[in-house]
Amino acid sequence: MGARQAMRAATRSPRGVTTTGIVRHIDELGRIVIPIEIRKSFGLGEKDPLEISIKDETILLSKPQSICVFCGTDDPLEEYRGRSVCRSCIAELATQDG
Repeated sequence: MGARQAMRAATRSPRGVTTTGIVRHIDELGRIVIPIEIRKSFGLGEKDPLEISIKDETILLSKPQSICVFCGTDDPLEEYRGRSVCRSCIAELATQDG
């Protein structure tokens, strides 16, 4: 089954994840190829950044957030524990961490 057919036949699993049936192998440099149909449907182009996250036993790829995950501001963001967070929220989190 080609990538285009797999996208049309995609199904939602009980965990809320859409499965396409597409399997890709990791090359010797640790890379995988995201099929063009998936890249087009998400508006991804060459050199676009992707955020890599882990949830339980699942690797997630997503477009990086351009707003603070806590307050939603678009002030300059920094990475804090793997998330895009504004400086104000980082300061508040640091005081809560003790």
